Amino acid sequence: MKSLVVANWKMNPKTFREAKRLLEATKKAADNSSHVSLVVAPPALFFRELRAGYKGKRIAFAAQNARAEEGGAHTGETSLVQYKDAGAAYVIVGHAERRAMGETNDDTRKKVAAALTQKLIPILCVGETVRSANGEYFTVVKEQLRTGLTDVTPAKLSSVIITYEPLWTIGADKAMGPRDMHEMAIFIRKTIVELKGEQGMNIKILYGGSIDETSAGAMLRDGDVHGLLVGRASEDADRLSALLQAIEEAA
Repeated sequence: MKSLVVANWKMNPKTFREAKRLLEATKKAADNSSHVSLVVAPPALFFRELRAGYKGKRIAFAAQNARAEEGGAHTGETSLVQYKDAGAAYVIVGHAERRAMGETNDDTRKKVAAALTQKLIPILCVGETVRSANGEYFTVVKEQLRTGLTDVTPAKLSSVIITYEPLWTIGADKAMGPRDMHEMAIFIRKTIVELKGEQGMNIKILYGGSIDETSAGAMLRDGDVHGLLVGRASEDADRLSALLQAIEEAA
């Protein structure tokens, strides 16, 4: 089975010319990676033109964020309907950086439901800000899942992806250990089964948080995940190529 890699460029690169170069390099890396399905999430301003200019079949495109409402008085925002029209197939929901800006669990609920209505695949991000010895972080993740998936029927679970991104690893020098991720993957599935039934066992889970070419292979082998949400390492063509090569070697 192919590993899903979501390349989240965040607010990079600085110019459209650089974005085109990065996409071209990403395309070459994807073409050489037979065990990877690659999704690119570029900045909103570059999205439509990059998507329109891409003629291959190895890369799909994701919105980094979008409003649940179809239109209205939301200055500066972009709707899921507009992203769908621009060629998006996925949307990232509840990324740690968005939550830090005030996005709530209920906001993620609305966005997940609206994405499914538009036949977009929501990538729902969950994760704690700190990890203490008493296990409180499990309660945090459970509530994020409970609220975010409130309006998702069991039949629609296969159209949702969960990304676990522990905030204490974002921007850190290394990712969390695969054994810790394996424990969290079991907890996520158990929680979704409690909420939605046995179909929760088949939910796709990604890991995100300071993942790169040095840690990707081990995480995919031993972390009980279907793929990776990649930030910094996806913004550099050489590092992304090395990461995809590491996944190929681990396959």
